[in-house]
Amino acid sequence: MGAARHGARRLIAAIDTPSLDEARRLAGAVGPYCGLVKLGLEAFCANGPALLDAAAGHDVFLDLKLHDIPNTVAGAVRALLPLRPAMLTVHAAGGGAMIAAAREAAEAAGAARPVLLAVTVLTSLSAGALAETGVAGGPRQQVLRLAKLALAAGADGLVCSANEISVLRDAFGADPVLVVPGIRPAGADHGDQARVATPEAAIAAGASYIVVGRPITTAADPAAAAASIAASIG
Repeated sequence: MGAARHGARRLIAAIDTPSLDEARRLAGAVGPYCGLVKLGLEAFCANGPALLDAAAGHDVFLDLKLHDIPNTVAGAVRALLPLRPAMLTVHAAGGGAMIAAAREAAEAAGAARPVLLAVTVLTSLSAGALAETGVAGGPRQQVLRLAKLALAAGADGLVCSANEISVLRDAFGADPVLVVPGIRPAGADHGDQARVATPEAAIAAGASYIVVGRPITTAADPAAAAASIAASIG
């Protein structure tokens, strides 16, 4: 249990269900083994601010990937501050002015300001999928480009795949918070994720936190699954 508790600080369990009761059940089950509970877009769209009540007692990573004109994103951040998320995401592709506006709006929370994370390239996107959107050079080059922009504009950290951790650490050092989704324990189904890694590999590469969703939430025993992953990175 000691190793699990240590690893738990760096494990984020992703909960994205339209059922408020299910979100509450999962948060209660996995919360003791996780540093944060990530509440995603589907769950928030289905339940609105009431979703945060389902995770009462746990630090919340509110993953809404805000992406709009700067004024609109700033307003959205201000609207979310009363929910007191510990972490909040914006899309780095929204540009430096948008990220700066989000950071300025978040500062209104003072010491309770959420950690502002900029999503670089979704872990579901391969080089081919990026090329279809007009982005040449592959995920790594695009992640580095967006990371430089986002950190300069005031983001506290980045959301990236495990494939980009080492190059980001080489480029920006130890300070940026790196939150890494697309985590799959050895042997687990990759689902719709294109750029994946095991929990152990991501932490060894320099991830600050790892995000694990379906391998925990669809397990027969979510608490046991979370505890096992936490122990593996302890």
